[in-house]
Amino acid sequence: MKPQKQVFWHSSWLIRISILVHILLLGFVVLYPEYWRYALLVVILNHLVITITGLLPRSHWLGSNWTRLPEWSAKRNEIALTIDDGPEPEVTPQVLEILDRYQVKATFFCIGKRAKLYPELTKEIVQRGHEVGNHSQRHHHNFSLSGTKAITREVASAQQTLTDITGVVPKFFRAPAGLRNMFLAPVLARLNLQLAHWSIRAYDTKVKNPEQVSIKLLSGLKPGAILLLHDGNAARTKSDVPVILAVLPTLIEAAKQQNLRFVTLTQAAEQHPAYA
Repeated sequence: MKPQKQVFWHSSWLIRISILVHILLLGFVVLYPEYWRYALLVVILNHLVITITGLLPRSHWLGSNWTRLPEWSAKRNEIALTIDDGPEPEVTPQVLEILDRYQVKATFFCIGKRAKLYPELTKEIVQRGHEVGNHSQRHHHNFSLSGTKAITREVASAQQTLTDITGVVPKFFRAPAGLRNMFLAPVLARLNLQLAHWSIRAYDTKVKNPEQVSIKLLSGLKPGAILLLHDGNAARTKSDVPVILAVLPTLIEAAKQQNLRFVTLTQAAEQHPAYA
């Protein structure tokens, strides 16, 4: 495997515009202090736009975000299966068995706290040829409301936990629930991590009907797609089967019928100029 190149942070156009707006407004208030209320309104609107952007998991406005594989990977008919919120001792081993049966490799975005609870299972994911990504240490749903220090602590702790357990440094990060703020991108750059969300998801932590989940995922089954399923917090069918276990065989077979090839995110990244 080629060594990973450093991930550099470049502020997004939205952040650059936001900084410019604040500078201009500061000058405006100095010249026209009696209109400070209008300046405050613009600042509030500016921060509202940034906040809403962070609530859109597939947005690129706050920085680099993989929502599909690189174009050259897509041209090779490659897709990525990503699995979140594990490891989970009842579900993850069964997922691994299905993946082995079909000779498919996936990227598991693991929560550091859960990896500590089940270190052998976390190691087994890597030993079977899959990739482990960083999904934060505790998966707090207020992650997107955190400041730089709290975000750094969450991401760095998970990075250390997963590296210590697997012996492999994670290269990709996925925010809890896909929600983030303007402080995340520079933190990820300092930790040499690439944000990776998804092309399509089917809310398999809530939807209990595997057919509905399959239909949704199959609708996005195309070259370059990044698919999202959950081994942790998986919804269960009426017969108490985790939805991911009911959906995976159908999804994999459909992909193979379309001559699509599953790769891990790192396998796709190795053909990207930033990693070449």
